Formats: sequence, structure tokens, C-alpha cells
Amino acid sequence: MKVKLILPSLTEAKSPFFRPIKYSLFPPLGLATLAAYLDKNDEIDLQDQHVEKLNLDDLPDLVIIQVYITNAYRAYNIAQQYKNKGVYVALGGLHVSSLPHEARPYADTIFIGPGEQTFPAFIKDFKAKKPKPTYTSTVGRTIQNQPPIRRDLIKREKYLVPNSIVMSRGCPHHCDFCYKDAFFKGGKSFYTQRVDEILPEISKLKGKHLYFLDDHLLGNPKLAAELFEGMRGMNRVFQGAATVKSILEGDLIEKAAQAGLRSVFVGFETFSPKNLQQSNKSQNLKLNYEKAVKRLHDLGIMINGSFVFGLDNDNKDVFKRTVDWGVNNAITTSTYHILTPYPGTRLYQNLEKEGRIITNNWDLYDTRHVVYQSKQLSNQELEHGYHWAYKEFYKWNNVFKASFSHDTIKHQMKHLFYKGGWKKFEGLWNFIINAGGLKRMLPFLELLLSEINNEAPKLPGNSKRIQKLPNQQYYEKVG
Repeated sequence: MKVKLILPSLTEAKSPFFRPIKYSLFPPLGLATLAAYLDKNDEIDLQDQHVEKLNLDDLPDLVIIQVYITNAYRAYNIAQQYKNKGVYVALGGLHVSSLPHEARPYADTIFIGPGEQTFPAFIKDFKAKKPKPTYTSTVGRTIQNQPPIRRDLIKREKYLVPNSIVMSRGCPHHCDFCYKDAFFKGGKSFYTQRVDEILPEISKLKGKHLYFLDDHLLGNPKLAAELFEGMRGMNRVFQGAATVKSILEGDLIEKAAQAGLRSVFVGFETFSPKNLQQSNKSQNLKLNYEKAVKRLHDLGIMINGSFVFGLDNDNKDVFKRTVDWGVNNAITTSTYHILTPYPGTRLYQNLEKEGRIITNNWDLYDTRHVVYQSKQLSNQELEHGYHWAYKEFYKWNNVFKASFSHDTIKHQMKHLFYKGGWKKFEGLWNFIINAGGLKRMLPFLELLLSEINNEAPKLPGNSKRIQKLPNQQYYEKVG
């Protein structure tokens, strides 16, 4: 059987905002995960339009397309082309789960929710020539005891971070603006692998660097603690995402640093308690952001802060206040977003009831455009402020100011080169990508993520430093 798996490019990946390096970071791990359920004798072609030109002239037996909101129209167009040729088409992903009625005309089968349980059932039905029009995930969700991801289908040389990995699904929190709640509706919304499955997978990945794509790497503290203990001595450096609360509580972030965590994505989102309440982001309420930042800096962990503009309590000074805070607190990189009410979220439902949704053109739902009416800002003010914040935060004078506020020269240089390299050398990145040299840049990334302090970090309340362990032979044998 010939099977084709396609990740269409997001709208912004083909727009004036396109940054080739941003869309050459991670391979399509979700599709590679589904491919693991196919027969080893199947002929499988996995294509990612962000890094390669799609071949749409073939005639596979089955086409599977992953749909996000800002690639939805492109995905539907590709699906229709294959359907016109008589090819069986299946659609799944976040957007399909949010708006199944919209996706259904373009597919023979749609998947609602995560596919670990429904996709194997579909393949069995498809081979028996009895596929159903809809497969919905509800009970029995798990990612334990699953077949290994088909990493052999991933074109590693086309990505800066080929060693992406996921050890969980979903998130323990339920923010009103989060796109994922609709995806996990009807069943468990947060579940994990076992440590004895994760560590062997890590041991098989080439190089030192890893990127955990989990929504919340520290979401299961017990599992995370066991994972970090198992990773000590593996000589890895890794990046991931965490909440302010998980950084401040207990000693888990110290254990992560000891295991090799060197950069973390943190959803600060807003400084307004009213905005946090509006977004149901209660995990950030009454927390000291500055204390969390200091704790990360003391551990030598770089910070990618996420911030949202346009919440109901935001006025014209929110942009400058946010940028100034990021620079003054030496945030390594900042990711800014215009509040975007994705369909299927409580935010969208609330704004629709209030008559504040101004467009359902999904191409504009990229967090760069205003798609709803803000209470205190005009559309023009919100979009202008968003662009101003990016430009201001990444000005060279602010890059230098934030970089040289760190205590050690090594930390200063790491901040400077990481931040500057990410945003100030687009032409160079484009040249490297076009020349096929992206795979040669990974050692430089690993160098930037090296440990700042050669001494192991202290755990709170313990005057002794953690001793580094030798490589754990058990996991090498298992892997």
C-alpha cells in the first residue's frame, strides 16, 4: 500500500513574515508517530511543505493531511486535488477537531482528537475496505506501549532541531485561549509515557541536543523528576516549556538543570491579574515573575518569554511596559502574540456571544493579525503595538543591555549570540538553509546551550551540590 503523509505549510510560512529558520526547526513528529502504525511493507512518503516542495502528481492509495488553523485552506486545496484523482483522503489535527463540519467535505475520513487509538482502527478498517467517515477519540487514551516513531521517514538534514521529542500529550491546565482543549474533549487531556520508554528513545537520538515539544515539560512532577534523574550523566543539553508556578515550586527546575536543561519557554502572557482571571490562567495568579526569572538565571537557563497583547485590561502602554520588563529582566528571547480566539475555545465562544469576532478568515488567525474587537485598543493600535514590541525588544541597544546585565561573561556572551543569532541575521540563515548547511549548525547550537557554571546547581534547602553521575549503563542497554 502506498501512503502519503503531508504537513502543508502554514499561511505565514509563505507570507512576507516568513522566516525560513523558524519553519525549519522541528520535523513533523505527529505524522511520523502515525506512520508507526502502518505496515512495515507499506510504501510511505512523508512530506513537510515548510522545507520541501510538495509533489502532488503521484497516485498513492491513501493521503493523510495534518490540519492547523493557518494551513486549513491550503490543506483543503491539497485534499481536493487528491480526491479529484480518486485518492482516499483522511484529515486530522487541531483544526479538524475544532471544526469537523468544515473539514468533512474535503475528506473521505476525518479524525477528531488524538490519533493513537483511532488511527490503528482506521487502518484496519481501510485495509478491510470498510473505513468509517469519522473516528473520534474518547476513552482509552494512552501513549504508553506504542510502536516507535518512524524517525527514518524524517529528513533530518532539513531541520535545525531534528531531535524533537514528546513525552506527554496535552496540558494539566485549561486556559480559555488554548487551542488544545477542543482537541482533547471527551477524554483525558493530559497523559504521559513511562520513563523506561522515554530514556531508551533519547539514547537512540544522535548528538547532544534535544527539544521537548511537550506543552508543559514539568506537568507531571513525579515523572519529570524520574526522567531528569535518568538523564543525569547522559551528556545531553535540552530545551522545553514550563509554567511560572512549576519553576517556583520545589526543586524540579534544579533537577532539570542538572540533567541538561539550558533553555525554557515560559508563558508569562500578561502582568495583569484581571487579564489572568479573564483567561482562566489561574496558575500565574499571585506569582512573582521576577523571582522565577532570577531562579532560572541563577541556574544558567535561558528564557523564551511568551506574552499576549489585546486582553481586556490592556491599554496603549501595555507594549512598552512588556518590552521594558523583558529587557530589564534579561529575558533571552521574547515571543509576542496578538490575542487570537481559536474556534473551539472558550475565548472564541465568549467573544462570539459578545459580537466581537470580526472575521473567520483562518489565514488571519496567526497571532499577528487582529481578528476580534479589543475593548481598549483599536485594531490599528493593537497591530502597530505588536510590531513595535518585536522591533524594540530586538534592537541592538536592548540586546546589549539585556546581555550584559548577567553576572558572568559566559552568560553574557551566550545571551548575546543566542538572541542576536535568532533575530538579527536573517540573510545568513536563508543562505545556510538554501545551501543545505543547516545540519552543520547544530554543533553551534549545542555550544550555545553548554553549561554556564561548571559547578552543579544547588537544590533549595541543601548546602551540598548534586554530584554528577556517570552514564547510566542500564538505559544504554535498554536503548
